Amino acid sequence: MKRSNPYVTALKLVAAVLTVAVVSTSAVAAVAVWSFSKTVDDNAIDITVGDTAAPVPQLESYENGFNILMVGIDNDATQSAAYGERQGTLNDVNILVHVSADHSSAVVVSIPRDLIVPHPTCTDAESGTEFSAMAARPVNEAMSRGGLPCVVKTVSELTGLTIPYAGLISFDGVVQMSDAVGGVPICLTAAINDDSAGLYLPAGPSIVAGDTALAFLRSRDGVGDRSDLARISSQQIYMASLMRTVQGNGTLTNIPTLINLANAAAINIKLSTSLADIDTMVSMALALKDIDLDRMLFVQYPGTTGDSNYPGKVVPAEALAAEIFTKLSADQPFTLPGTTSAQEPTTDAPVPVETSTPSVDTAVPAPAPTVEALNGLTGQTAQDESCAEARTG
Repeated sequence: MKRSNPYVTALKLVAAVLTVAVVSTSAVAAVAVWSFSKTVDDNAIDITVGDTAAPVPQLESYENGFNILMVGIDNDATQSAAYGERQGTLNDVNILVHVSADHSSAVVVSIPRDLIVPHPTCTDAESGTEFSAMAARPVNEAMSRGGLPCVVKTVSELTGLTIPYAGLISFDGVVQMSDAVGGVPICLTAAINDDSAGLYLPAGPSIVAGDTALAFLRSRDGVGDRSDLARISSQQIYMASLMRTVQGNGTLTNIPTLINLANAAAINIKLSTSLADIDTMVSMALALKDIDLDRMLFVQYPGTTGDSNYPGKVVPAEALAAEIFTKLSADQPFTLPGTTSAQEPTTDAPVPVETSTPSVDTAVPAPAPTVEALNGLTGQTAQDESCAEARTG
């Protein structure tokens, strides 16, 4: 009987959890899992309509850039009754993750659930029901028009990006995964007492886990201007802290924690069939593991509220959105307003020293590439430790 290589096993486990950390919870949900069972395969969802992604070599870093859509749903059939009920299942959290081809940076785009977008034709794979295209409806209606494949198609046509990988997570999944990492530190500018979300936290730092973590991610009445955009800001603060937590608290060297996190993901996340493959997950994790926190950018899909034609909804800021996704499509880096516009080297460049003997190599080093700051772009990096803006009025 051939024995398994313990190094390979450990690498797969660590790599998968690294990827989980990038898009964990319903705010980013999880892109990859490692499991001792066939749970991942059994839960997989076909979003390709017959097309398949190219196989990825085992234990090699993903060769190019890639896009993943993670979707958080608010009314899964298996979720606790404590979260309330709706007549239909909505894709209330939509997170698009773009990893650059050179694996030096990643952009995580939060798409507001209330964003008014065109919807394409979709077909429900289970019932065979066909849905006609719609001109302007909230993006969170896509799930009810054909499940995860329809959400992927809607976001792909909205952004112009090809999205070969996707995943689905429910409220219960958020609770279990936040517990698995031992909680996530957040801070508030003021105390929150939000009865509708069941969130009660003091001003200043707190560690949130389980139902409290979920309540923080869901709260609207307790943060900012009570809009979906304010809630996205809280979710991005949570995601950035989750990344810092996983990198800084020994999670990646704690085998019991790794197993708990991986199993929680395996049980609670449904991946696309293109992603439900250990080799693919590991290759993505290897591509992601060396991205610096300050090169991992969390941004909001640009939009505005207050349009009388769409009360309570978010209307896209089309010019800025087009600029963002044109750059992502071309794999061109960008940054937030007010930050440096060039990729500065991490170490001081050596000072030239004159010598009497001319150097054979007279080539001039190429200047650092310019990274454009996009005016109007809202978000933060994973390194940013900002506090969530609690509503005080």
